[in-house]
Amino acid sequence: MVQYTLAQSPEIILTVSGKDSAKARDKAMDQLMELMDAGKLPTELEEGFGPQQLIEVKESTIDTVSGEDTITQAVQVLSNLATLKLKVQESRTEALEIRKAVDVLFTDESVTEEEITRLKEGFKVLKNFAQANVRYQEARSKAEQARQTLDQALKSPDK
Repeated sequence: MVQYTLAQSPEIILTVSGKDSAKARDKAMDQLMELMDAGKLPTELEEGFGPQQLIEVKESTIDTVSGEDTITQAVQVLSNLATLKLKVQESRTEALEIRKAVDVLFTDESVTEEEITRLKEGFKVLKNFAQANVRYQEARSKAEQARQTLDQALKSPDK
């Protein structure tokens, strides 16, 4: 897995399978375009913004960072978890409705072209929800350590 962010919006993390490559950057650009189309990108990008301008996020473990950096990183991990949780919650209801509609494909009932078109459009929502849910689950497991780090830092020295 490789992760990318934007200089203009470092809180946005785009996760793509594989290693850093032109193909991975193109996939990240596709995710970025989906965010822009959905109005979920908090910043405007300049004309000509391209995949080469994505910044690769390098994983660093909390154990190798010390003091204030550890706390800062823990807060960032928790902030990322909060953002992902909102994304999952926002798209869950719509995705579940679309998922129910998928069942019509496996029945002998006849369907209209309009229903199929609506389903096909819904597949993008399903994909986005599923990907966000996977990222949320992964972030949640990483956030456990971040929460422990913060709890340790917040302990009173006299206890």
